[in-house]
Amino acid sequence: MASFYSSGKLLITAEYAVLGGAKALAIPCQKGQKLHFEESTESVLHWNSYDEKGTRWFEAQFELPELKIVQTSDPNAAMRLQDILNFAKKENPSFLNLGGTVKTELEFNRHWGLGSSATLIVNIASWAKINPYQLLENSFGGSGYDVACGLAEGPIFFTKKKNTPKVEPITFSPPFRNELYFVYLNQKRDSQEAVQNFDVKRVTPPLISTLDQLTEAISISTNLKEFTTLIEQHETLIGQLIQQKTIKEILFSDFLGSIKSLGAWGGDFILATGGKETQDYFIEKGFDTVIPFNQMCKIN
Repeated sequence: MASFYSSGKLLITAEYAVLGGAKALAIPCQKGQKLHFEESTESVLHWNSYDEKGTRWFEAQFELPELKIVQTSDPNAAMRLQDILNFAKKENPSFLNLGGTVKTELEFNRHWGLGSSATLIVNIASWAKINPYQLLENSFGGSGYDVACGLAEGPIFFTKKKNTPKVEPITFSPPFRNELYFVYLNQKRDSQEAVQNFDVKRVTPPLISTLDQLTEAISISTNLKEFTTLIEQHETLIGQLIQQKTIKEILFSDFLGSIKSLGAWGGDFILATGGKETQDYFIEKGFDTVIPFNQMCKIN
């Protein structure tokens, strides 16, 4: 049996601006996704996907070598997977010459926006021995920071380049990390749609320069007061870029700590600062998934 693993992802800085070449601070999650492949002599590929509770949420059968969909629980998901596998086979003709059974296992809730698609891309690319960034570009699209996180052992600086992105491993383990929390907003944001709708021309060289400086300052911040000032400045800039109010203005104007949107804004997770009262505040507001930094992030 062949087995592959990749980590989930968190985009801490740059958000939409990463598409225009801004440097992003990104952190792999402690949890990710596994892919197991058991080869057989039959000309059928059986695919089974399981969530973090061990419940099968997707299944499909493909007839080889054409990867024709024979049976599936979700036709749309099966067609997306078919496209991904076809591209992988095009890049590596020796891939999937024999059938077998695939089992994927997510370690986090697939609605959380932590990279259920990106971890799948990384795992399939590892299995097919092809470039994961090319596979992403020809399937879901995006900057590629999520693929970089899937392969990373710890926090990184990520910069989108035309061909191969620039990925710099960094040390990011702030002394105030016990006062950082990730809060799920109870709704998933379609990052693929958000990326497609964003006008990357809005990301100007002066904005990139300012955001790069903020990203670097955030990464080396040594006290919470400085950190909150920096993330609030960053939040304002991205809000102006995408012409949206901040999530704190919209939902949490009475929150005493600082809040920073992550990723595509408007859903998935936010980063909040504060002590034990931070968890209590969000739970009282109906946001029950509040995860401390040390339980979410893979840090070095």
